Amino acid sequence: MSDSLRRGAILIVIAELLLATMAATIKAASAELPSEMLVFFRNLFGLVLLLPLLVQGGLQGLATRVPHLHLLRGLAGVGAMYCFFWTIAHMPLAEALLVKLTAPFFLPLIAWLWLRESLSGRAVLAIAIGFVGVFFILQPNGAMQAAPLQVGAVGLAGAALAALAKVTIRRMGPQESSRRVVFWFGVVATLVSALPLPWVWQTPSAQALLLLLVLGACATSAQLLLTRAFAMAPSGRLGPFTYVSVVFGSLYGWWIWGEVLGPLTLLGMALVIGAGLLNLLRPRPAPAAADPKPVEERP
Repeated sequence: MSDSLRRGAILIVIAELLLATMAATIKAASAELPSEMLVFFRNLFGLVLLLPLLVQGGLQGLATRVPHLHLLRGLAGVGAMYCFFWTIAHMPLAEALLVKLTAPFFLPLIAWLWLRESLSGRAVLAIAIGFVGVFFILQPNGAMQAAPLQVGAVGLAGAALAALAKVTIRRMGPQESSRRVVFWFGVVATLVSALPLPWVWQTPSAQALLLLLVLGACATSAQLLLTRAFAMAPSGRLGPFTYVSVVFGSLYGWWIWGEVLGPLTLLGMALVIGAGLLNLLRPRPAPAAADPKPVEERP
């Protein structure tokens, strides 16, 4: 393993630990606050924490010629967060994290439909295996707080929206810098997620406010680490390490909520992870742009 790959893998593992911690924080905070408030504060704190870095190069570098694509990316990203946060509240933590990681299965489908990119036989096979795995994961069990079909549909909708957001970044092309992409997502996501607040607002307790701060810090730190990691080594080499979040999620779920994964769930997890690895290992063309796009916020 090369030094850059090793350092990238370490950053990925730390980022996934932060994302699992964020998910556990969302699950704990959802007992008191609605998902709409959690999504808003996640975006607000993320924007506040990143803004000093984003404006260092001057505001003139933030002007864009594709505002419609930034709007689409923001709407898709916020929609994915709503779905993911709700799924976490109604599903065992490890399973919710794994359903979220089905987003790469939607990527080639959306890219094929929108960007006319080719869809290989291996990608189709990986998608089919992955969704069979999701079927096993969503078998009824006592840990779910809503109908498995409903939870699964919301989770998969979130994964599809996250994939749409990523394809939108690809559609923007190399002319949109990472700084500009992150800035406009933060602005759009914060404004859009603020719209439902008048109808759902609940004044957070001191404990909930602390959880919101942890949520925002973990999400922003993980995004920065992921962006740095994928700039060090090819995504196909680093991608398998992203599944460690499921391990961390399993430990959090068992430790805090006493969640235990059944045999069908474990089989489904094995199928999804195997399909994800198959999808990651397919040949990819080398990226042409030197400025890597930021990793989509894994809400």
